[in-house]
This record gives sequence, C-alpha cells and structure tokens, in this order.
Amino acid sequence: MLGLRLPDGPLEVLCLGAHPDDVEIGCGATLLRLARRPGVRVRGVVLTGAGGPREAEARAALPRFVPDAEVEVHDLPDGRLPAAWAAVKETLEDLARRTAPDVVLAPRTDDAHQDHRLVGGLVPTVWRDALVLHYEIPKWDGDLGPMSHYVGVDATTMRRKLELLDASFPSQLARDWWDAETFGGLMRLRGIECRAPYAEAFRAAKVLLDLAPGPGEGT
Repeated sequence: MLGLRLPDGPLEVLCLGAHPDDVEIGCGATLLRLARRPGVRVRGVVLTGAGGPREAEARAALPRFVPDAEVEVHDLPDGRLPAAWAAVKETLEDLARRTAPDVVLAPRTDDAHQDHRLVGGLVPTVWRDALVLHYEIPKWDGDLGPMSHYVGVDATTMRRKLELLDASFPSQLARDWWDAETFGGLMRLRGIECRAPYAEAFRAAKVLLDLAPGPGEGT
C-alpha cells in the first residue's frame, strides 16, 4: 500500500457536519493527528443545532480535538436539509467566499442519512480546488462500504477519540449505538484494511498527484 502525505507547511482544514457530533465521529482521530502538526488551522461548520439544546456541545467539541479550532453552528432544519436545498447551498457558498481550505472533511455522498448525503454531495461543487475527503458514520441503516483512503492511528489516539466523544456529547450517551465497541470496532476494522492498529477511512472522488519530475523532465 502506497502512503501519501499532505505537503509540509501551513494547512487550512474545513470540517463540515450536518449535525453536532458528525465531524467528531467521522474523523475525530484524524483531527487529533492533525492537531500535532505545526501550522494547521481548523474550522468546523455544523449546519443544524443553533438555538437548540445541542448547540453548546457542538461549539465545545471540536476545540477539544484541535485547540483553537473555530466553530460555526447554523440553524437549518435538522432531518429536513433536502427540503432546504437552496439554503444549504447558499450557506456553503457563503462559507467558500470566506475561506480557502486545503482539505475539506465532509460526509459521504452515498450516506443513508438524507442530511449527510446532501452535504456530502454539494461539497465538491463548492470547493473544486481542495482535497475533499468524505468520512463515514456508523448507523442503524447499515450503509458502510469500501473506502479509498485511510488515516492510521495508534491505540492511544483511538482511546483519546473515544474519551473525547463521551465527554463532548453527553446528550448521546444513552443511545444504544453510542459506545466504545461501535466506534473502536469500526476503527479496528479499518485499521486491518490499511495495515495499521486502527484507522479512520475516507472516500475521495478526485485526488491530484503532484509527482516530482523524473530524469530529463523539467522542474
């Protein structure tokens, strides 16, 4: 398996979630790894939850994973984002006018949840010059499938992600699917697929490889 690396230097990362906890479930361990890298700036945008009981969770969670991360929470209709297509699109376009991320982390385009699916599908139409990585979220619908890219992590990072999920989203602790076996088990399976102890997996529709020039080629 060939390992690919993001370029050195400053890195702007945009994390998009339809709901509070989407980003942290889908790529929390990846964010913990990014937080160790100098020059990384992370912005999280949650499209639903503003003015509701989970807004405080959404605003506090991401900075636990990446100190100094900025967070926006919007008040689009939870569970009804497809009916608010124009508002979702405009929210993302407005965000694009204010930001120029190198990497965008977003839900899968084929996620079984309609809100996730809409956000994931719109992202590549808004950010055409960024690396877009679509994360996965385990759920009752059973929509997990093959992934194309992986971020391997060690056991310490995996456990830290699980600790921060519980600490950040107490409103979800009573749910029957919210436990260490769900999140840790998926990370272990994805780790097997990429020969790492644990991993988070992503899909990418387009990845531009900037190869070093070979013998006789121009610089």
